[in-house]
Amino acid sequence: MNIDLKEMTQLAPIFRELFKGYHVSRRDPELYTQLSNLQDAYRALFKALGFELVCDSRGFYYFVPEQMGAQVNKTAQRLALFTFILVEHLADQGRDPLAVLDGGSLGRDELPALLDKYRDLFLQAEVESQEELEEKILRRLTQLGFAAEDAGIYRFLPPMHRFLDVCLSVQQDRDLAAALHSDLPLPAPVLADDEVEDEILPLAIEDESEEEALARAIAEEQELNA
Repeated sequence: MNIDLKEMTQLAPIFRELFKGYHVSRRDPELYTQLSNLQDAYRALFKALGFELVCDSRGFYYFVPEQMGAQVNKTAQRLALFTFILVEHLADQGRDPLAVLDGGSLGRDELPALLDKYRDLFLQAEVESQEELEEKILRRLTQLGFAAEDAGIYRFLPPMHRFLDVCLSVQQDRDLAAALHSDLPLPAPVLADDEVEDEILPLAIEDESEEEALARAIAEEQELNA
């Protein structure tokens, strides 16, 4: 297809955010609107660069990675484990996990009790204090567009559905196992190396900056249309 780069006025910021793993949602009105209006053009351009642009019907865009790095793997595992923990914690409190994680919020004042209750699981993610919980997990959720923080309140955004989908899938498997083997105890969720990360977080090309990658993609597209 022919791509008019002049129409793609938000190309640089869109690529920059997607390239670093951010999820663009309606919280980013300018970027989201342009992606929605020129979706096919952006998909074609990014495909030339080697990225798959995905539009989730629940209202967000992200890149699908081709490969993962060790640090990104660890981040994905931490965020997924936190989602598992939060779903169970909210259910124990009689709160609807889907309502909270789909546009709801969690206060910073709730973190100490959460950390104390699930300390053994958090240790799997190398999280031992509230400061580490906020730095290694909640801060990353906000950086990647899964949540927003304001005055000590973390509000969850539509991209959280990516973790929820994985969480609900695992829970369904556990429920099925419980129905088939009701006498066997079910273990707490433990993340395997390849269980979650390949589906969640993208990774930038290590030896190429975002500016170089974007310039290369534009040059390749212009050569094709020459």
